[in-house]
Amino acid sequence: MRCGQRPAGSFSSGAARLPRLRYGAAGAGLLRRRGGSMEEREGDVRWDGLCSRDAAARAAALEHLGQAVLRRGGAAAAPRVLARLLLLAKRCPFRDVREKSEAILSGVQELGIRIPRPLGHGPSRFIPEKETIQVGNEDAMMHTLFAESFATLGRLDNVTLVMVFHPQYLESFLKTQHYLLQMDGPLPLHYRHYIGIMAAARHQCSYLVNLHVNDFLHVGGDPKWLNGLENAPQKLQNLGELNKMLAHRPWLITKEHIEQLLKTEENSWSLAELIHAVVLLTHYHSLASFTFGCGISPEIDCEGGHTFRPPSVSNYCICDMTNGYHGVDDINASPTTTESVCEVEALMEKMKQLQECRDEEEASQEEMATRFEREKRESMFVCSSEDEESAPTRDVSRHFEDTSYGYKDFSRHGMHVPTFRAQDYSWEDHGYSLVNRLYPDVGQLLDEKFHIAYNLTYNTMAMHKDVDTSMLRRAIWNYIHCMFGIRYDDYDYGEINQLLDRSFKVYIKTVVCTPEKTTKRMYDSFWRQFEHSEKGQTTLSPLPLLTTPSAPQVHVNLLLVEARMQAELLYALRAITRYMT
Repeated sequence: MRCGQRPAGSFSSGAARLPRLRYGAAGAGLLRRRGGSMEEREGDVRWDGLCSRDAAARAAALEHLGQAVLRRGGAAAAPRVLARLLLLAKRCPFRDVREKSEAILSGVQELGIRIPRPLGHGPSRFIPEKETIQVGNEDAMMHTLFAESFATLGRLDNVTLVMVFHPQYLESFLKTQHYLLQMDGPLPLHYRHYIGIMAAARHQCSYLVNLHVNDFLHVGGDPKWLNGLENAPQKLQNLGELNKMLAHRPWLITKEHIEQLLKTEENSWSLAELIHAVVLLTHYHSLASFTFGCGISPEIDCEGGHTFRPPSVSNYCICDMTNGYHGVDDINASPTTTESVCEVEALMEKMKQLQECRDEEEASQEEMATRFEREKRESMFVCSSEDEESAPTRDVSRHFEDTSYGYKDFSRHGMHVPTFRAQDYSWEDHGYSLVNRLYPDVGQLLDEKFHIAYNLTYNTMAMHKDVDTSMLRRAIWNYIHCMFGIRYDDYDYGEINQLLDRSFKVYIKTVVCTPEKTTKRMYDSFWRQFEHSEKGQTTLSPLPLLTTPSAPQVHVNLLLVEARMQAELLYALRAITRYMT
């Protein structure tokens, strides 16, 4: 197995409990936003208490909020306050908060003040809103998960609302991210969010940058740092080189790069701090891939998520907008069922034939190595028609240096980098223990997340049930690692060309290597049979979400981002191990 072999935690049918916060001295500022005893203010407006699990505490907070906003003829109703009220009215899992926020906005409107409305339709630009879960209509199990997420993070973000297609993975993801950002650890809280900004900015991911700019400020970060990386402490500036190599060319990382960070006198990193930073960087590089790969929309209260302009309804009526009708996109949404079913049948036949070939004969090690090198070489020539240079905007590029540095294929003419052999350094045998030793519990959390993503299956393809999709999932995972030069001696790379067509390879490479270039056209067309594969009710959740066309495509993106994160980690952790030995 190519990822964690330790048992993964199962998704319980009851509450999905995130670990409780343990605030160190650096964590006190976090309470301002998380609904603790300290308060968060915007003028006279206080938001603390709205995230409480206690209905009475929320009622008191809502009463104070309404009075503060409507006092003095709505003088406290600043645009930022109204945008946040809109977010609560649309995306809070607590019904009382949604209804009261809506009532406050109506009161502001009655005072003659223009109120905002959401832009876009739902949490994703790629997935029709009617296929996503509507907050307020979730079942009891999902409500518990949403309430835990909201109480812990202070919001129910769009990434969560898309990942909920696969709740077992979502639970593991939220636990891991919560631990990295909020639990006791080597790095102070504001450093963690700033590193998240640095990592997301490498892929021009304004969605993640905006979220963490807000979080950075809420935990007491210095606003001057946001004017550019050159305004941050030298210690963080020194991390820039590792950040860009991990994001774009991780195979170039050596023990010398690690030594430079650990032996820079007063600006040096400890080993534990560096492990924490590396995990954060790889987490947000891969999360940028998910954000672009699923077309995540801006948060309602962030730039691009709302407008104060009145709606334009030139082509269809407003009732269609509220019911999730998206106009032209819905008309040409997918291929015919007949075409898709035929493709599924062909794929299943290929898997059957490959399995028979495995049983009849086994290729020699020399032939396996040759097939790997061929696949690695061919991956160089996989590129999308949208593959043009794009200049990052100043708002994002200021958070990292060397904006011209980007992805380059593993092997270029006149240049050779040795293949990374997984049998010499693997996550299971080396990376896991190193991370767990220097940053306790994180190795286990990552291992569980890798394990769930790699093994997640509903054993169905189109109308076919009890289908073993492990061959397909392994081909996707190993193709991504192949693009990064990582080879598994026991895998026949000839299977990749049999199972993954060129359009799918284009999508994989774009989302993993240059996610900012992912388009809706690529998402819609990358593999048409996925719109009818691996769907159906499961024992994990009674959600009808798992029967929607988008669930398998989101599943593919989970495989892509976890395989990418593990590949980046392997190169960084191998370099750290070599430095230590």
